[in-house]
Amino acid sequence: MATQDLTADKFNDTINDNEIVLVDFWASWCGPCRQFAPTFSASADKHPDVVHAKVDTEAEQQLAAAADIRSIPTLMAFKKGKLVFNQAGALPPAALEDLVQKIKEFDIDAAVASQDDGEAPSQA
Repeated sequence: MATQDLTADKFNDTINDNEIVLVDFWASWCGPCRQFAPTFSASADKHPDVVHAKVDTEAEQQLAAAADIRSIPTLMAFKKGKLVFNQAGALPPAALEDLVQKIKEFDIDAAVASQDDGEAPSQA
């Protein structure tokens, strides 16, 4: 499955309507963003069950501001609508693969339940 462009009007629906969503915040002028793009695209092809979305921070400045993007590329991962990963910087292919596997294995329901019980939340 190819990556999809994500805009502010589709952001919340995409995050909430899919099990796992990876969001790459990028810009065309950003060298590391361009270097990360093939890695992100290859992950999308390898994991069709995971939505791989891209946010152009130049075209979607309000969305980038709302997401508190301070440097690009920034990768965010959501599971069942909950943010489980947020990191600036381009990941190498092996690290991105490891991240996807950890998110798939991460029990978000247990994490949310423990958070509701007053425990500190853990991340993928």
